[in-house]
Amino acid sequence: MTVIIKRSSDRAIIEKQLETLSRTSKFDAYRFCGVIQLSQSPIDIQKSMRDEWE
Repeated sequence: MTVIIKRSSDRAIIEKQLETLSRTSKFDAYRFCGVIQLSQSPIDIQKSMRDEWE
């Protein structure tokens, strides 16, 4: 969500707008650890992807 804050807004108005934002939980990257089985090392995959243009 985006909140637009004008220069003329005072601190109370800004805090009120920020309170209306919904709180989202943090991204849990650990739940994806070990999910993808790679046949090559990640560095080799990156090198091959970058060399596709040549």
